[in-house]
Order: sequence, then structure tokens, then C-alpha cells
Amino acid sequence: MGVPALLDHVVLAGPDLAAAIAAVERATGVRASPGGAHPTGTANALIAFTRRGERVRQYLEVIGPDAAAGRSASEISTFGLDRLSAPAVANWAIRPDDLDTTVARARTAGVGLRGIEPLSRRTPDGGELAWRLARPEDERRPPFLIDWGATAHPGLADLPLLELVALRRRTTEVESEGRRLRALGVAVGSGDDELELVPAATDGLEVEIALDGRSVVLR
Repeated sequence: MGVPALLDHVVLAGPDLAAAIAAVERATGVRASPGGAHPTGTANALIAFTRRGERVRQYLEVIGPDAAAGRSASEISTFGLDRLSAPAVANWAIRPDDLDTTVARARTAGVGLRGIEPLSRRTPDGGELAWRLARPEDERRPPFLIDWGATAHPGLADLPLLELVALRRRTTEVESEGRRLRALGVAVGSGDDELELVPAATDGLEVEIALDGRSVVLR
């Protein structure tokens, strides 16, 4: 039971951002801090992760339509917002040492990845965060890959904290999913720095959080 070393962040998406933030707060007692708005019509709020009590470059992104810009879930396909009826852990991102090399190697191994694209978002103070991203061809098969470049990592900002225990991938095809993830450089297994693959009737993700001696699982 652990967290893959390449993890950058976990995405919890909802058709209504305020409702998604409230759902996380009810489950964990921690309220995500406003992160900013994306040109794609979404906005987010963030919670930084700790592991064994230490800050890490990993965080939870709560994302939904940018209500302040008049956007609704029905018009946004990002993270399946147009299909969601309630908040859910929808995706996760890995941060390889070399994005371009990792994408090329994964494609050679047969992993379907789209081209690398530059993205950005506005912060509440009027600043901008920029990064590069490579998405899977099939959005239902996370993770996506990210490179922050010279941008300060969001997980180290002044944010509320949660203790991350484990990230697990529920899958209907354990063997093929394991091969695909290993081609992306993700360590798969039951170790502290590995992603556990859990046989399941439907595909999905779950995040285990430690709270005052008990565990909370977000799905």
C-alpha cells in the first residue's frame, strides 16, 4: 500500500466546483484553497499532501466548471465533467524527469498519448502558472503527464494539508494495465512508492487519507 513516486497530483472533479469542495471538506475536515481558473472553462481549489508528516510535491486538485465565468459542466468534457453527476476522483498526473523522452518511450511501447501541449491558469492574485502536458488518447486510462518547467510547484504553496496514505487503481484488466503503467515509468506493486492495482468490476481510482488515527477513502 503506497503512493507511486512519480505522482504529481490527484484530480477530484465535480459538475459543481463549490459542491465538490464542500464534499471533500465533509469527508476530511479540510477545505481546499482557491487555485485559479483555466482557459478551458474550469477552475480549481487545492490541498497539499504530506507523507509521513513531511511536505511533498504532491497535491489534491478539486476541479469543476468556472462558475464565475458562467461556465457549466454540460459544456466541458475535461475530466468527464459533462458526464459526472457527483464529485469523484477522476484522474491523476505523473511528473517524469524528462517529459519528452518519457512520451516517446511510452509511444514506442504502444501507449496511446496525445501531443505535448502548453497550458496555464490564472491565480487568485492575478499571476499565472504555466506547464506542459501530455494526455492519454483515451481519457478513461489515466494518468496524464506534466512538466512544470520553471513554475513553482503548486504542492509546495501555502495550502491546507492532508496526509496521503495510498493511491490505488481499480481495474478490470490488471495485467494489461500494469504493462501500460510500467511503460510510463510508474512502479506497480504493494510497496511504499508503488501504485497498487486492485481487481474490480469497473475502472476507477481511490485515494486513502489518514485523519486522526483513522482512514478516509475518496473515490
